[in-house]
Amino acid sequence: MAVLAPPPEPVVAAATTTGGWRRRLSGRRTRFGLLNATPVVVYLLILFVYPIFSTLLLSLKGEDGGFTLHWYTDALTGTSLDILLITLRISAETSVISLVIGFLLAYWITRLRPIWAGLVMLVVVVPHFISALVRTYGWIILLGDHGLVNETLMALHVPGAPFQLLYNELGVVIGTTSVMLPYTVLLLYAVMRGVDRGLIAAAASMGAGRLVTFFRVYLPLVAPGLVNAGILSFILCLGYYLTPALMGGPKQTMVASLIDEQVMKNNQWNGASALGVILLLLTFAGLLLLRLVKSVSEAAKNRGAA
Repeated sequence: MAVLAPPPEPVVAAATTTGGWRRRLSGRRTRFGLLNATPVVVYLLILFVYPIFSTLLLSLKGEDGGFTLHWYTDALTGTSLDILLITLRISAETSVISLVIGFLLAYWITRLRPIWAGLVMLVVVVPHFISALVRTYGWIILLGDHGLVNETLMALHVPGAPFQLLYNELGVVIGTTSVMLPYTVLLLYAVMRGVDRGLIAAAASMGAGRLVTFFRVYLPLVAPGLVNAGILSFILCLGYYLTPALMGGPKQTMVASLIDEQVMKNNQWNGASALGVILLLLTFAGLLLLRLVKSVSEAAKNRGAA
């Protein structure tokens, strides 16, 4: 009686991972793409990766050349910690005020006809192309004791006028808000323009009032844009230097000004590097939060679609 041979082992048709990568790299299109990407990669390595890596090493280098966390301890204690907290507070205030004003302005622009909306957006964006130094001195002239704002308030016999609008936290927030506002308006306008008006009409046809429609339909649709704009304003304000230095006082010193003082006056590059790394970590934390919120929003949207 013939004995049947066992069936042959299945042949693996797919190539191994190493072989697949070799084939991809040997392709003409891949080599051409790598050749084109090389200048960009070199540019990023020289101008971004190398300075950041050097700053990190400098912040960990002690006076004797050894490894130390002394500079981070100094940055997170005493006066440096107070300045860091002031920077976080001013950045948060700027972010919130920019969101409120930017939301109202962007919503109003979306209600205009396209030609008028374009003109208003031009008015919002064009001042951003003017030198920040010129804009800051413009605010100093407007907000001074004898500036246009206080002169107008005194002419209207407002009690307490003239007000101290410069060289305090109020002046810094006004200046930084004016810088961050165009970013906020641009982001929110783009999100609001993408809102399906049919959903608003459907909510109204089902008996929802304006407030219910706004909070239950419109606001959730633009919420991702609000988060993006708020975090962007916060991150940009963290390292902003010029306006706080010119419009603030000694109690409104921010981290960027402290870094400048460490380098230019004290020649303390190690401490300045530690402060720079801390700002970088805060920026990464903001970007991570933005990514997390985006993921949660997409997951909620997918659940709703399902």
